Amino acid sequence: MKALVYTGTEELVYRDEKNPSELEGESILKVHASGICGSDMHAYHGKDERRIPPLILGHEVSGQVQNGKFKGKDVVLNPLITCGKCEYCIKGSEHLCPTRVLLGMNRPIERQGVFAEFVSTPDQNIYEIPNGLDKNQAPVAEPTAVSLHAVLIGEQSLNKPLSECRTLIQGGGAIGLLCGLILSNIKGNKNIVLSDPNKLRLNECSKYLEAKFVTPDNKDIKSNTFDIVFDTVGLEISRQQAIDVIKPGGSIIHIGLTQPAGPFNFRKMTLQEVTVIGTYCYTNKDFEHTIKILANKDIGPLDWIEFRDLKNGGNAFKQIHDGTCVAPKIILLP
Repeated sequence: MKALVYTGTEELVYRDEKNPSELEGESILKVHASGICGSDMHAYHGKDERRIPPLILGHEVSGQVQNGKFKGKDVVLNPLITCGKCEYCIKGSEHLCPTRVLLGMNRPIERQGVFAEFVSTPDQNIYEIPNGLDKNQAPVAEPTAVSLHAVLIGEQSLNKPLSECRTLIQGGGAIGLLCGLILSNIKGNKNIVLSDPNKLRLNECSKYLEAKFVTPDNKDIKSNTFDIVFDTVGLEISRQQAIDVIKPGGSIIHIGLTQPAGPFNFRKMTLQEVTVIGTYCYTNKDFEHTIKILANKDIGPLDWIEFRDLKNGGNAFKQIHDGTCVAPKIILLP
């Protein structure tokens, strides 16, 4: 099969790779479409200890099942693979499973990713694509589930409804836009500020989301003025801004993974009872809910997705790296 292989820092090669082998309890998919995630970019930059080259990256995927009980079905995958037996899995918090892995990772367990013509996956991670959801847009289910989970835990942490909150979303990529769409279209939150240094990206997001779009240094992002902040960037500077602008008793939902550490105003967090919650993925229930949201068009059209050929995926990564990519999400087609 053909695959886009991560071979070194800022190096991707489109080449022949071995087809996945049939395994008991797993199915092989012929890939329809696969999305580029921020975590794939971290690997591309050589900054992800869980993804070591050579490796086929990617975990956002739809495809047609080639074998087993789902044979012939068009499906979307939940790429989060968990044990199903630990206390977290049993209680419905599969996303906290100590042995969780994603497709497109090789630490601690190797699972080749979806930037390829074929991929193998456990049967329990397969969901049929419902009517109303285009098979090439279906890979966006994974980042939508991440965003939905972030919004839900943010909602649980507050002492007021999201519809009454002043909200800052840091980052205009897929997660930032999806958080905004869920907040606005599903939770009734209309007082949203979305910040991003890429003005072209801001302009693109403004076509789909009702919000105020600004650069991070905008004067409207003032100290102690936001009830909740969604940091989808994960930089030291974004965390510093988040703790500065959050109101007493507010919540910071930290989703981004760009920088693992750095200075943070723990004194303000302590004195003003600010809640800081880290979130990485989602539960199976979140994923199932997400598929219904997308099929029902509850967050509007997905026209902000841009499609590229898998063989040209290296150029897409480079444009994201250079900041010249306007689209919040790029999906690759084999």
